Amino acid sequence: MSHYPDAAFLTSANAAKQFVDDAGAEVAVAGRSNAGKSSAINTIVNRRQFARTSKTPGRTQLINFFRLGDNRRLVDLPGYGYAKVTAKMQDHWRQLIEEYFRTRRSLSGLLLVVDIRRGLTAFDEQMMHFAGDVDLPVHVLLTKADKLKRGQASNALLSAQKTLEGRATVQLFSSLKRQGDREAREVLERFLGSTA
Repeated sequence: MSHYPDAAFLTSANAAKQFVDDAGAEVAVAGRSNAGKSSAINTIVNRRQFARTSKTPGRTQLINFFRLGDNRRLVDLPGYGYAKVTAKMQDHWRQLIEEYFRTRRSLSGLLLVVDIRRGLTAFDEQMMHFAGDVDLPVHVLLTKADKLKRGQASNALLSAQKTLEGRATVQLFSSLKRQGDREAREVLERFLGSTA
């Protein structure tokens, strides 16, 4: 059973004028195209195919707004860093995401999805920068933790904590094994409550 029974897709935006009303609280989810962002969203909300997953990275090409409850939203940002998207499209995404961070008063947190095997990339650092510019709390999900042995996963977590230097909280996460889903949901709830 979903932890958000009223959850529903609201709209997709390709320009700032298409964003939903800037009221209540919303948490953005960002990540590299093949980091498992849609799977993480589905696991946290506990609803299969809530956010569409695909074998092809880069399917999320618009900013997707989802209602979680009364004036509470989850916002799926375009997956970044995928080579098969034109430079013009990547530039459009960057500008759209930058405008989103800069203008949304209801934005109360960022969940940053990072493939544990890749670690934090330059694209992830760019998201951290956007969030930092507007004093937004960030929580990193090190996804696909099931792909590593326990000791390797622990080392990756320590490495990420060292790299982040307190700029964000971080945890291990696996959609396949449902590892860390409760912790991630608690962070989401905390972020959503911070401006309610």
